[in-house]
This record gives sequence, C-alpha cells and structure tokens, in this order.
Amino acid sequence: MWNEGDVWQLRRAEEVVGEIVIEEGDFPWLSGRFVPAGGFADVKPLFDRELALVEEEDLDEWDAVFREIRETFQLVAPAGPVAEFLLHIDGDRAWFRWSDEPFE
Repeated sequence: MWNEGDVWQLRRAEEVVGEIVIEEGDFPWLSGRFVPAGGFADVKPLFDRELALVEEEDLDEWDAVFREIRETFQLVAPAGPVAEFLLHIDGDRAWFRWSDEPFE
C-alpha cells in the first residue's frame, strides 16, 4: 500500500543517500520527487549509467549495473526495508517497483 506524500529512503549501509516523495502510482510502479542527500553525489554516476543502459536497451550491461545497485543500496518504505526493488532516477524524478519477496 502507498499514500501520496509517503517518503521512501534510498540507503547505502546506514547512510541515507536520497528520499523519494511519492506523488503517484501506476501498479506496479510508484513515482515521485527525488531529493538527494549529501552522499548521493558520489553514487549519481551509477544511477545515470543504469538509466542510460535502459534507454539504449543494453540489457547485458544493464544487468551488471542493476546487480551492483541491488548489492549496494537498500530501498526503505515507510513501513521498513523492502526485499527487492528496481529503481530509476532522472534528475529530481524517481520511479520504482518493489516487492516484499525477492524477484525471480
């Protein structure tokens, strides 16, 4: 479940590197305003690369970058961490899908 205005956090270990303020949902995706925190500047190139690979439809390279994102970051809903997520960040916009169970 989600509500407009909910705040989800993107964390690297215990550090919050950004927040997503939910503005809309279109199952299975949620989207909103991305608010970077201090540590995001260090990891922004990884998210820029992920989005570029999606647009280029380079799925082999994208898979490697996505795996790095999954291993490095945690997406935290208002109710707590989610088991799995797919996140895109483009400037001040973010959209993602998530699951309480790992993706197959």
